[in-house]
Amino acid sequence: MNPLRPEKEVIERAAEIIRRGGIVAFPTETVYGLGANALDENAVRKVFEVKQRPADNPLIVHISRLDDLYLLASEVPEIANKLVSSFWPGPLTIVLPRSEIVPDVTTGGLWTVAIRMPSHPVARALIEASEVPIAAPSANLAGKPSPTSASHVFQDLGGKIEMILDGGEIIHGVESTVLDLTTSPPTLLRPGPVSVEELEALIGKVSLHPVVVGEPEEVLVAKSPGMKYRHYAPEAELVVIEGRPELVRRKMEEILLEKKMKGLKVGAVVTDEMANLQADVVKVVGSRKNVREIAKNIFRVLRELDAEGVRFAVIEGIEPKGIGLAVMNRLVKAAGHRVIRV
Repeated sequence: MNPLRPEKEVIERAAEIIRRGGIVAFPTETVYGLGANALDENAVRKVFEVKQRPADNPLIVHISRLDDLYLLASEVPEIANKLVSSFWPGPLTIVLPRSEIVPDVTTGGLWTVAIRMPSHPVARALIEASEVPIAAPSANLAGKPSPTSASHVFQDLGGKIEMILDGGEIIHGVESTVLDLTTSPPTLLRPGPVSVEELEALIGKVSLHPVVVGEPEEVLVAKSPGMKYRHYAPEAELVVIEGRPELVRRKMEEILLEKKMKGLKVGAVVTDEMANLQADVVKVVGSRKNVREIAKNIFRVLRELDAEGVRFAVIEGIEPKGIGLAVMNRLVKAAGHRVIRV
């Protein structure tokens, strides 16, 4: 599809699928989403079945009109209005008390609902044409790296859903920021393209949930996707190495040699500055000076590790500031919290 001027006839075909309870994968500015009518219990159940997603892992509801925020939430505090006026449409999800029209299955049985208004023209056009809010987790099998292209969606879900709208590559490469507005101060449940620094500049203090900063805390109730279960992980075993670059390089070389001596095909996910590291497969995600480029590439290279048969990989950690916090959150989860600090 034309990502900037979506073809109306294709959008209408996709919207008809949504209206009759089907599933459509579509691009957002963050990652590709797997969309169904958020108010149709049966349609939402299909999303969980196709993704093999646990039923208590809530979905984010995507809207195209501000009026729908007041339809889906039973309370909309002034802080929510302040946030949406600054960051919507865009990659910010807010968690609010849900209204009665939102089915239990969509929220994972919670009393809250997660809502966002995407900015991608294809996503906006699809929601508008469907005339219903669209519940849409990432369009991948549960636990796998999120899809940043239509080909990634097809790898995981080809033949299992009615339609994939190919809008090319996405902008950000990591999922939306999720902010819980039912706590005081608001709590960051998942870091994303809208940074903590940007949020605090607008609304003041924001608390960070322990899972945001990589603490392996047991989460009994997940108010946001990405909190409770294994996420973002390729088949390869991963270890994240953090610290001063020269020490990180030395530790990576040591671990790679050890694993290679055991007969494993080894890989490395590194920045431009460490691109000459020796491994069977080296994936470069971008420069440390351009963390947004790293964010855009990270899920793609994790998938490429599997495609090239890598059994073990080391990953260079980056500074967890701005969108770097989102990148490190995803990498720590992908590695199963196996992090070495040197």
